[in-house]
Amino acid sequence: MPSIAEDLDRRTFVYNLIMPIVNQYIPGLDEGKAMYLYFVKAEMSTPCGLPARTVLTSYYKSKHFKGRSRNIPFNDYTSPDQAILCEDSNQSMYCQLLAGLVLRHQVLRLGAVFASAFLRAITYLEKNWTKLCNDIRKGKLDTLITSPECQLAMSNILSSPNPSLANEIEKICGNSSWRGILCKLWPKAKYIEAVVTGSMAQYIPSLEYYSDKKLPLVCPMYASSECYFGVNLKPLCDPSEVSFTLLPNMGYFEFIPLGENAWSLDGDEETEVHPNNVVGLVQVKLGCYYELVVSTYAGLYRYRIGDVLRVTGFHNKAPQFRFICRKNVVLSLDNDKTSEEDLHKSITEAKKLLEPHNAMLLEYTSFADASTVPGHYVLYWEIRHEHPKQVHSNLHDVLKECCITIEEELDYIYRRCRTHDKCIGPLEIRVVKPGTFEALMDLFISRGGSMNQYKTPRCIKSKTALKLLDVNVQECFFSPRDPIWVP
Repeated sequence: MPSIAEDLDRRTFVYNLIMPIVNQYIPGLDEGKAMYLYFVKAEMSTPCGLPARTVLTSYYKSKHFKGRSRNIPFNDYTSPDQAILCEDSNQSMYCQLLAGLVLRHQVLRLGAVFASAFLRAITYLEKNWTKLCNDIRKGKLDTLITSPECQLAMSNILSSPNPSLANEIEKICGNSSWRGILCKLWPKAKYIEAVVTGSMAQYIPSLEYYSDKKLPLVCPMYASSECYFGVNLKPLCDPSEVSFTLLPNMGYFEFIPLGENAWSLDGDEETEVHPNNVVGLVQVKLGCYYELVVSTYAGLYRYRIGDVLRVTGFHNKAPQFRFICRKNVVLSLDNDKTSEEDLHKSITEAKKLLEPHNAMLLEYTSFADASTVPGHYVLYWEIRHEHPKQVHSNLHDVLKECCITIEEELDYIYRRCRTHDKCIGPLEIRVVKPGTFEALMDLFISRGGSMNQYKTPRCIKSKTALKLLDVNVQECFFSPRDPIWVP
């Protein structure tokens, strides 16, 4: 995406709006630090020599971020800039978590850009807390940190041995259950900030587990690589109710109408839309769905972002939008077309069946397997058991019920194809080993993705990614019957 210097001014403007908004609802945030876990990605060069990097990397390397006023409490992070700017994500994660633990009694805010990145940090902490405690106990950084910049920055934080702090953390992390671990490690934390809309919504139960539902989830802004769009004026609302007010100084926004029921959601993204069918920001209607189109200062003209939004209300006369899903993210084998939102809703209903068995769905993805006759939907699930040694024997039956529950929640056409036309086979859930989705993320990052901006793809098409998932499958379960379909 093209970018110009002034883009950084606009992004900084949005970031500077967030804290005054949040501070209206959660006072006292200037009395401590934020443990925000941010990461950069190594930049590349285009054939003509222009630097190419992710939008967040560009911001973190800019004078706007590095030169921010440290006298403003809202800019006070536990992570040293050197740790954030370290291109080795493993070293960066280690140092940022270590700093957050050393300063644990000063932390008022927790977060990352996406919920998935924050949960990845918790997983990393589960695997490495003993090393981190040893560093705090000895006052000496582990030898796995080889970056001179990180070593120097952490020497100021890890200035002397602190065995009492190490013992505190060790006692908390050594518990068999990590339910509520965030509130125990950072007892003064007031909320978690991360994107929890769209595909990130499926991480909400995990965040609630680790916070024991004691920390509100704040989704402060709506942005993409192409443009920063707007802010959430009600940061403490339920994550499912998050709506964004678009800021017209960020770009010129237009909208392709999708009707009151997103009736054209399955349309071809490449199909040209007549200018007369595009409406402006002041012409959108309450309750209707739209595809967002943006013209940016950097040169994008009527660029189709691919996001589907619904108008939920107005702030004064400014329309507010809820992010619904990415357009055309679907599973399809015949006449069926399953969107990301359809899939998420059906899985949300099915995963409730796991809760009585102390199990929780951590991650999922899918693909339409056309190699079987008939083809069928395949879901890869990574499940966390609160007490792994006490896994209920009847969980197998529960997972079969999850399969049919998902099918029952899918739309009329899918159920007709399954039950009447018999052109789609029983839905399959493949349960993968713990850590599989972390390995999937590593795969995509190794191919040029950014940890900050990574989102688990809800539909997998890469053969390499499918192979990785399949080699980690532990068990497979199929729907025990056809879903109900009434002509």
